[in-house]
Amino acid sequence: MMKWNDLAGVHLPSSQSLRSFLAAARHGSFSEAGRAVGLTQSAISRQISQLEARLGVPLFVRTGRRVELNPAGRAYAEAVEPALAQIAQASARLGEQRGDNSLTIACLPSLGMRWLAPRLPRLSARYPELVINIAARSWPFGPDEEAGEFDAAFDFGQPPWPGMNHAFLFREEAVPVCAPTWLEANPLERPADLADKPLLFQSSRPRAWDQWFAACGVELARPCEGPRIGHFLMLAQAAAAGAGVALIPSFLIEPELAAGTLVVPFETALSTRDAYHLVWRGDPDDGSPLGRFVAWVRDEAAAPMPG
Repeated sequence: MMKWNDLAGVHLPSSQSLRSFLAAARHGSFSEAGRAVGLTQSAISRQISQLEARLGVPLFVRTGRRVELNPAGRAYAEAVEPALAQIAQASARLGEQRGDNSLTIACLPSLGMRWLAPRLPRLSARYPELVINIAARSWPFGPDEEAGEFDAAFDFGQPPWPGMNHAFLFREEAVPVCAPTWLEANPLERPADLADKPLLFQSSRPRAWDQWFAACGVELARPCEGPRIGHFLMLAQAAAAGAGVALIPSFLIEPELAAGTLVVPFETALSTRDAYHLVWRGDPDDGSPLGRFVAWVRDEAAAPMPG
């Protein structure tokens, strides 16, 4: 029997690729395997291609959209499946022994700083046993292999997230903001006056200004253009420094508006069908760490900001 020391120089396949392989073997379809493990069809195909490349042999016979294990794949599945089951059982037993109450949550940076972080003391008061690790990330959350790092994610968009569950949190109201000194130097009477002024963009919302002008009834000769900044709070800093006017969700800039470092020249707000959601896999029990976190987030979405 091979022992741990014998594996020191062996580069083992990832657990994700093995799970993808076994799911495809069981279902005879990459798309059905993806639904079973919470990945896209392309991610399943990529995982299996990487596994076959690592092993140096094909594992499936592909016929149209269906796949079937070849003899090498059948032998490999018979050896791997019980081993993975033993690993899963051992991990579950260890988790039960140490009372695992930790979660890793992915969160959009600005939302994390201005919405989530101020509420964490209330989470600790309600569930003192939970340990929440937060990772800032800006790319859309999807059922691909990188999503396996996280137990849940805060994301902005519209359902559905394939292979995921989600909880609606709230929509945003984006308002135009600028520095008071900038506004004094650039007097504005109506929204159309902003069309030829320096406009600042958040990188993931390149058409936001066009949508705002349309909501104001302003017809533009050409689409709006301007510098793009990755994070809303960096965008707020640029606007406060006098670089121009930015469209920013009001909940993210309440401190700047209260302090007067940013002002709103026009009250018209931009709201779209997109909204903030919490997204996660599976159906956790109410008493599980993820179940408790989901319940808390749902309650916080309806609660006022901490004073």
